[in-house]
Amino acid sequence: MTLLLNEIAVASARLAEAGVDSPRADAEQIAAHVHGVPRTELHRVPDAEFNPRFWDEIARREAREPLQHITGHAYFRYLDLDVGPGVFVPRPETEVMTGWVIDRLREMDVAEPVVTDLGTGSGAIALAVAQEVPRSLVHGVEVDPLARAWAQRNIERLAAASPHTTGRVTLHGDDFASALGELDGSVDLVVSNPPYIPWGASVPPEVGEYDPATALWGGHDGLAAVRVVEQTARRLLRRGGIVAVEHGAPQGAAVYWAFPEERGWRDQRNHRDLAGRDRFVTAVWEDERP
Repeated sequence: MTLLLNEIAVASARLAEAGVDSPRADAEQIAAHVHGVPRTELHRVPDAEFNPRFWDEIARREAREPLQHITGHAYFRYLDLDVGPGVFVPRPETEVMTGWVIDRLREMDVAEPVVTDLGTGSGAIALAVAQEVPRSLVHGVEVDPLARAWAQRNIERLAAASPHTTGRVTLHGDDFASALGELDGSVDLVVSNPPYIPWGASVPPEVGEYDPATALWGGHDGLAAVRVVEQTARRLLRRGGIVAVEHGAPQGAAVYWAFPEERGWRDQRNHRDLAGRDRFVTAVWEDERP
């Protein structure tokens, strides 16, 4: 027990020196992963069972490989998702938007609300909605084949464990600009965490070197994909349907105006994340058709 706790302390110092944001927490999570115990039970690992592979994994994190790639897991609301190379690692910020979406769906007077998740990546938003609003019918759209493979893996694994909830997610391998034409005018809610980082912006190594470029870069102002989401949402939503789109903290005002009244939108709202930063915009579709 003493050996592992001492090694975690040394590993924490190494990770801090490497610029990792949460060195102690990451060292503990890596230790828990390597030793196959919950993080809260690390103190129970006998010295004789210390696994030297811990230092191999610490070296990977020291080189700024994402923690989720090392453990193979990302936690999102009540989900434990499989992630790895080729898919965007879901962030806590997106959980706030997803919670808002889930609350609105629960309020809808619709027997089986139809939801589309544009750019679903690992399937995090789509699966969270299906799990927490089990009467919903969720369509996840992902054009990138590597990311889509991770989404399919998560859908199949979680559907096997809970077929009455997560089994209601359908995955589509299309570009979200043209996807789901068969649903035009019938969708109750469109949600998206699109790429929104402006070209040339500085990002941490965990992001720039490991997250797929197609999930990051949004053109010269970061809003190219947001504009596509707006166009697609106009096509998909029924009158009174809702769109929710994540964006970068400095982009709140710009994204707000991407959903103008003259195109049929109303009730545009900026929403903040847990750190008090602008994080997503919502709007209601007023017109019958685009």
